[in-house]
Amino acid sequence: MRFNLLPIIRKEFIHIRRDPRSLAIVILLPIMQLLLFGFAIDMDVKNVPIGVLDYDRTPASRDLVRRFTGSDYFIQAAALQRRDQVEDLFKARQAKAVIVIPPDYAASLQRDPSTAVQILVDGSDSNTGAIILNAAQRLLTEASLERAGITDPPLQVAPAIWYNPEQESSHFIVPGLVAVLMMMICALLTSITITREKETGTLEQILTAPVHPSQLIIGKVLPYVGIAMVDAALVILVGIFGFGVPFVGSAALLAFFLLLYVVTSLSLGILISTVARTQQVSMMLAAMLTLLPSVILSGFVFPLASMPDVLQAVSRIIPARYFLVIIRGIMLKGNGFAVLWPQALFLVLLSVVLLAVSVKRFKTRLA
Repeated sequence: MRFNLLPIIRKEFIHIRRDPRSLAIVILLPIMQLLLFGFAIDMDVKNVPIGVLDYDRTPASRDLVRRFTGSDYFIQAAALQRRDQVEDLFKARQAKAVIVIPPDYAASLQRDPSTAVQILVDGSDSNTGAIILNAAQRLLTEASLERAGITDPPLQVAPAIWYNPEQESSHFIVPGLVAVLMMMICALLTSITITREKETGTLEQILTAPVHPSQLIIGKVLPYVGIAMVDAALVILVGIFGFGVPFVGSAALLAFFLLLYVVTSLSLGILISTVARTQQVSMMLAAMLTLLPSVILSGFVFPLASMPDVLQAVSRIIPARYFLVIIRGIMLKGNGFAVLWPQALFLVLLSVVLLAVSVKRFKTRLA
């Protein structure tokens, strides 16, 4: 059989050239989503509104309140008079926490600098609640030590946070968004290729030509590889220059791994295209099979170790899980191929499996 891959590739490029608006959307959409999610998703808690229930009403209690509201963490949203106002404050979402200062606070400080102060936290958002509680406990500990005349804690703690010393959430979020967005966009790119041929009636012409199914599938994938790589490069550059995400590893190595990930994502879209009958169904399947799994089951937001064993097993077939390790490892840690080759091996195997299944599913006759 003659090698007929080039005509398929040329035909696909003609489709792309005739639809420049879709191409522009494909290029601009992930950048817009990165900007939106990058600014909107912020795990740093600052300026948290709190209520104050001060039963003591002394200079000592007011000094404690100023310690809270003078920090970057809290701002006073309400001054309460009674305990039963706390629930109404939380229900109205006017405060995330309430400081309850006991009536004998100033007198107790004369006897014991570690006098108890109660912190009530709205636990409807457990992650935010935990961060608020930790910040409040830190401020109370500092106040207690100062009252005791201790400038430094008895045990000196010298924290050293590697790879993200400023603890900027964007350094964690943006590389993860690159993995999620590229999976979704790449799958959408190729999910409509074969279904478009079915809807426009040009599939008969292809089926009558001396083209092997493997040539058709590969020819449909290759034109989008370059587009997806350019798309990914733009998204990464926006992350670096727009959000200040560091890049300490090898750009060439990331490009190599990114190529594997792009091919895997495009292969998934091709498989969807062989299953669906219409472009609308293809796009719906691509969004459903890429967005939610990549966000929830990749370790992007939720740690995999805390998931049930069944979901951990399912996550092993999610490509974004492995690319997250790659892109965070290269950008933030400077990891090399010796560390990341297991992730690359999985992406290669998954690409081969997806393409093989696509070839097998593609019928050389009209359904």
